[in-house]
Amino acid sequence: QVQLVESGGGLVQAGGSLRLSCAASGRTFSSYAMGWFRQAPGKERDFVAAITWSNGWPYYADSVKDRFTISRDNAKNMVYLQMNSLKPEDTAVYYCAADPVGWREGRSANDYIYWGQGTQVTVSS
Repeated sequence: QVQLVESGGGLVQAGGSLRLSCAASGRTFSSYAMGWFRQAPGKERDFVAAITWSNGWPYYADSVKDRFTISRDNAKNMVYLQMNSLKPEDTAVYYCAADPVGWREGRSANDYIYWGQGTQVTVSS
């Protein structure tokens, strides 16, 4: 069992930055791949970024590549999403999620079995 709690969301102007954090509980956290997804009103939940457990390899959606950076600290049971050069279209609720298949590069929400409650990110133009 893994419990996830996101923090760090807020209101920021276009071009600004935010850093999201995800605190995980559970002894097996380090064996999970971790991901970030986002969901805007009236839209599906979309993949943003993820990181495997074994080698910490990150991968990103094309829409955020070169602007967002995902990282993890297994010793602290934390996952982070550094978001730079934010755009109004980045506005959404951002969710942290855990995939028990730690080596998988999961881009589908169906790959993840544990989810946080979400944190709102609003980017004004």
